[in-house]
Amino acid sequence: MITQCLSIMRREIFYLWRDKGLRWILIAGPLLGILLFYSTYSRQVLKDIPTAVVDLDRSGSSREIIAQIKNSEDLEIVARPGNFDQLEELIKQGKIVVGVVIPENFAENVLLGRQARVEMILDGSNMVYATGATGALLKITRAAGARAGIKTLVARGVQPDQARNAYQAIVFREEPWFNPTLNYAFFLVVALALNVWQQCCTLAACMNIIGETGLNSWRQVKAAGISRFKLFFCKSLAHIALFMLTVLPVYVLAYAVFNFPLHCSFAVLLLFTLAFAVALHGVGTLASSISRNAVDATRFGMIIALPAFILSGYTWPLEAMPQFIRHAVKILPQTWFFQGFNFLTFKNPGWGFMSDYFLALLIIAVACYGTAALIFKVKEM
Repeated sequence: MITQCLSIMRREIFYLWRDKGLRWILIAGPLLGILLFYSTYSRQVLKDIPTAVVDLDRSGSSREIIAQIKNSEDLEIVARPGNFDQLEELIKQGKIVVGVVIPENFAENVLLGRQARVEMILDGSNMVYATGATGALLKITRAAGARAGIKTLVARGVQPDQARNAYQAIVFREEPWFNPTLNYAFFLVVALALNVWQQCCTLAACMNIIGETGLNSWRQVKAAGISRFKLFFCKSLAHIALFMLTVLPVYVLAYAVFNFPLHCSFAVLLLFTLAFAVALHGVGTLASSISRNAVDATRFGMIIALPAFILSGYTWPLEAMPQFIRHAVKILPQTWFFQGFNFLTFKNPGWGFMSDYFLALLIIAVACYGTAALIFKVKEM
């Protein structure tokens, strides 16, 4: 029996390897993905965001604000327009992302202890840039506001130490955990590469049944007396083994070459990925069982795989989605995998926490394989 199973697996791998298109999709797709995404996010964090400053006050206080912006590693002053209209045109043309307008009488208001406003204009069409720029500008304005307040108190006769203590009575200290440098590459690169991988695997899995029954070789298999269970069990083992072999280079590049953080053991990560590969293959097999031909199977694969990453809650929180979507996406293995992947690689919360994710993937696999078997049996009758 083992010899027969190995023969079926070798046959399946031969068929997969003979298909040049599928071969390059499975092997080159994920590898190309991680190399492309790593180079894209090689800067890791956003710095030198293009900034323009409109100084309508031209005072010592306004020059101090401008100097603080220059000293910020997150912002880079690339233009000094003379008025608001010129600033607006620069933003429309995409030449700058941030505009800072220092109004007239700024220094006078600071000196008299009045509220002195600095206008911060952000190009909201680029959310990543806008979010980074907002954080950088808030740091500058908080520091500038504290210094202005201290100067005002000193001018009123308060001792400098007392003035500083008054503005430093409550200090908020930021301390990011698990990704201390807020490195964008650590968060996205591997996940995006795995998204490419899961899409390739889904397309391959969708050919599991229809790729066999749609060929003349199906008659030869039945004539050889090989049971349906043994055939598709061995075919599935071959597919899943190939899926794991294609993800290994991605993990080696990410964690051994690029030195991305990995807080769980490599063995646990592989075991979790294996659970996902089984569940993913089960979904593909179910899609294959209801397909009329290979084209239908490919369509089902694309419909499942393409939106699954977006709906997984990795890049946009599940809690922020409508309730019906939040519950519906739990039937997709991608939701459990990418959520669990984030916990494992950044936090390693332990088996007690991760067991629910393993169990969910197992249930999805059993349900999909079982349903596919019933559908296939009905079709064969």
